[in-house]
Amino acid sequence: MALEDTVRDAFEWLAHAPGARSDPEGTARAVEAALAAAPHDLDVRLAAYRFHFYTHGFAHAVPHAEAILGMAAQRLNVAADWTTVRPGDADFQEAETAPGLYLQALIALAYCHMRLGRLDLGTLYLTKAVELDPTDRFGASRLQAAARAPETEEEGEA
Repeated sequence: MALEDTVRDAFEWLAHAPGARSDPEGTARAVEAALAAAPHDLDVRLAAYRFHFYTHGFAHAVPHAEAILGMAAQRLNVAADWTTVRPGDADFQEAETAPGLYLQALIALAYCHMRLGRLDLGTLYLTKAVELDPTDRFGASRLQAAARAPETEEEGEA
C-alpha cells in the first residue's frame, strides 16, 4: 500500500469519527486506527493529541505532543533533544508553520505534564518555550507566571 493510501485511510477514519463528546470510545477507536494507518503523519498526530487533550487524557496526549515536537524539530533542522535547542538554531519568531508548531508543542508538553503533577518537567518545557520565544506570541510566559502563582484557598475554608 502506498504512503498516500495509508494517509488517505487515516483521514477516512478521522473524518468518520463519531465525536469526542458524543462517543468518546468510538472516537478513540477511530484515532487509534488513524494512527495505525499513518503514525508519521503530522495531521494524524495533531488529531490524536487534540483528542486526548480535550478529553483530559493528558498522559495519552504526551506521546503525541512529543512526536509533534520531533516532527517540527526535523522540519526546522534543529536538534532532536529539545533541551539543547537554542534561540539562534532557527527563526522561532518566523510566521511559518514549523517554528510555531515547535513552540506550541513545548507549551503543550508543559501543560500536560503540569496537569499530571509533574511540575518540574512542565516548568522545564515552559522555560525553553520562553527562551525560544521572547515575544511570547503563544503565551508561555503567562502560563509560567500562572504556574508560579501560589494557590489561594477560598476564604472561610478550614
